[in-house]
Amino acid sequence: MKTENPTRKIRIEKVVLSIGGTAEQLDKGVRLLKLITEKNPSKMKSHKRIPAFGVRPKLEVGAVITIRKDNGEILKRMLTAIDNKLKRKQISENNFSFGIKEYIEIPGMEYQRDIGIMGLDITVVFKRAGRRVALRKIKKGKVSSRQKISREEIIKFMEDNFQTEFI
Repeated sequence: MKTENPTRKIRIEKVVLSIGGTAEQLDKGVRLLKLITEKNPSKMKSHKRIPAFGVRPKLEVGAVITIRKDNGEILKRMLTAIDNKLKRKQISENNFSFGIKEYIEIPGMEYQRDIGIMGLDITVVFKRAGRRVALRKIKKGKVSSRQKISREEIIKFMEDNFQTEFI
């Protein structure tokens, strides 16, 4: 009787919610992220100048919240907004991303007049035990390519744990 190796077990490392925009649109995005998660988002600043979009260095261009603990329940809420359906091309190595066009599709969310209609992006990052060895600052080590989580493994994990359908 063979037991499964505990270091091969896949876990969700973090769920990242993000919204892009500048000035007033960014303020609305910050309020929306705070409304969804009850946590304070951090703002991202640009590093490059893009004149076509009116972006200059050190201009705030987005808001982000990273959820590391209790990320399963917020992920379930976000997946129900898209009817638990994902495309295979949205999955890459160790993560997948999807977008929600309107926040009112999320269960339990009501239309907010001061925010209007906005969408957001969600990224889900997976990990296995031992990933920190490659990420830490002191005594950094190499991690085998077997530690990477493939598309097929992510699909199987999501189908088993979140009843997600892949198109």
